[in-house]
Amino acid sequence: MKIRQEVPSDAAAIEAVTVAAFENAAHTRHTEQFIVRALRESGALSVSLVAEDDSEVIGHVAVSPVTISDGSTGWFGLGPISVSPERQGGGVGTRLMECALSELRALGAVGCVVLGRPAYYSRFGFVAEPSLVLPGVRAENFQAVSFDGSLPSGTVAYHRAFAAEV
Repeated sequence: MKIRQEVPSDAAAIEAVTVAAFENAAHTRHTEQFIVRALRESGALSVSLVAEDDSEVIGHVAVSPVTISDGSTGWFGLGPISVSPERQGGGVGTRLMECALSELRALGAVGCVVLGRPAYYSRFGFVAEPSLVLPGVRAENFQAVSFDGSLPSGTVAYHRAFAAEV
């Protein structure tokens, strides 16, 4: 398996992996594939990596800029992250996470937020930060990792693409 940058010809495979990964998930509106497409079309995919095995796309992670009400800059939101159902639990998501965070550091990012299960994302340094709020979600499920030790304080907003439904 290798992790590499998305190329234009990956779009259909990324969509298929994303749909399959979230098909049976209860915590979703099943719009992740539309979000990735809208992020791509708006030029807001700061990091877009695919996991590939035998020339087949088996996973994908998207990272895009977020805004924070205190005016902090250099923060990004990780997600969606998708792994083909038959490959889940085999380390693909872990490799995608590690590579995405490494890419963000290389870009000079200050930090990253994620909405998801604390038990999974804490392995990568994410912790719930009371100073950062994503409206409408449980505080323990919204987590952040700072790359320089500083933490902003305010309400976080993801790119408008996260409202995509088609």
